[in-house]
Amino acid sequence: MIKKCCSRYKQLPIPVKASLWFVICAILQKGIGTITTPIFTRIMTPNEFGQFNVFTSWQGIISVFVTMNLYGGVFAQGVVKFAKERAVFVSTLQGLCLALCVLWSVIYLLAESFWNQIFGLTTVQMMSMLLIIWLSAVWGFWSMTQRVDFLYRKVVKISLIMSILTPALGIFMVLNADDKVTARILSMVIVQLLLYTGLFLKQMHQGKTFCSKRYWRYALAFNIPLIPHYLSGVVLSSSDRIMIQQMVGAAEAGIYSLGCSVALVMSLFNSSLLQTLEPWLYRKISEGKILDIPPVAYTSFVLIAGLNIILIAFAPELVAIFAPPAYYEAIWIIPPVTIGVYFTFTYSFFATFEFYFEKTRFIAIATVAGAVVNLGLNYLLIPYFGYVTAGYTTMICYIIYAVSHYIFMQRVVREKFASVKIYNLPTIAGITIFFMVMAAIFAFTYEKMIVRYSFLLIILAFCYIKRQLVIDKVHVILLARKQVKE
Repeated sequence: MIKKCCSRYKQLPIPVKASLWFVICAILQKGIGTITTPIFTRIMTPNEFGQFNVFTSWQGIISVFVTMNLYGGVFAQGVVKFAKERAVFVSTLQGLCLALCVLWSVIYLLAESFWNQIFGLTTVQMMSMLLIIWLSAVWGFWSMTQRVDFLYRKVVKISLIMSILTPALGIFMVLNADDKVTARILSMVIVQLLLYTGLFLKQMHQGKTFCSKRYWRYALAFNIPLIPHYLSGVVLSSSDRIMIQQMVGAAEAGIYSLGCSVALVMSLFNSSLLQTLEPWLYRKISEGKILDIPPVAYTSFVLIAGLNIILIAFAPELVAIFAPPAYYEAIWIIPPVTIGVYFTFTYSFFATFEFYFEKTRFIAIATVAGAVVNLGLNYLLIPYFGYVTAGYTTMICYIIYAVSHYIFMQRVVREKFASVKIYNLPTIAGITIFFMVMAAIFAFTYEKMIVRYSFLLIILAFCYIKRQLVIDKVHVILLARKQVKE
């Protein structure tokens, strides 16, 4: 069996191998917090766990202002657009990002007491945050250059070292510190400094250019209009914890964070799958072959919906594994947040058209609308219905988010491809409604284990009977990714 698997692996095309390893790397890198949650929830109180998650929430929000997400869409586009001068382009964006980080650090230090009071953090925590933001950007730049060329070996090695050192040092420092929150933050800074600083120096040496007016102007012109989009996206995913801490308490923020951590396990797979399909989507749009997209999209929606259903079904067991009984209420957070994760995945298949044709206004409107509604609903409903409500407000906002992008995508397609109708709305609605109904059924059976497991067995039996259909659908996705390299 092992030999057979190894033989099949060796026969895989390089793009498919790379996609497989990039998925694994994404899980290792982004899943560190989730994988080690069962340990940290047992060596940190709910209050401390909540404070740490509020720190990471602020980090996500502040990162948008500090780095402008330069290592995101504009960089992915630029390394292809400026392929002949890639090394220079990469080093100049690394330089721009470092300059922005230094600038914001100076702004913070000029009025550190003011900023500390606003964010509820100490000077050590704030400076650590700024370092983490810069180092994360360094990793983003470097790993994207590796991804474009399907060079996965070094990414795997660094991801593996990171996935071992970060939790190991974090656990050691938390166990031996009075201020456990700061100790965990500093452990992240130390590991990232050790692993990522060399990547920055290497890319700067290769490009030998810190500042380029051409590339800096290009990157800023592309990304500044997208700041509302990036910021609103972070607000949608992070503001709940901050508002719960301020309106209810840090312990409740910790319980809510645990529920989100479990639910967001699926986001690791979602983002990895999207990263493998995104180049293919852009290629199909550039070639005008947009009707090749729907079959892959529908298959992807069904695959993600199915995996999310399994996650929702085992929510009580997962919470029991991840944390002690004090966190039990987190099970009620998982269904709505997981549904929200599904909608963030579907929106990407719509927003790709907006990104490709640089319709930044559409992108910003959709994202900002979702974020504003989220903040408003949280402010109105959390005081009356409790912190669990935040999970449902987030779900509602992600639905608004996805629907808005679908509407804007239709406008773009009508403008660029005349009468072509790309997606069949009843098909998408059918997949989505079925997924949400199944999620609701499992949520209602959380305290009736026999009923829940019986229902789950029926679903698994059906999937086994239809296993060839499932295999064929997965093959569609793999085939699409293979075409990127051809």
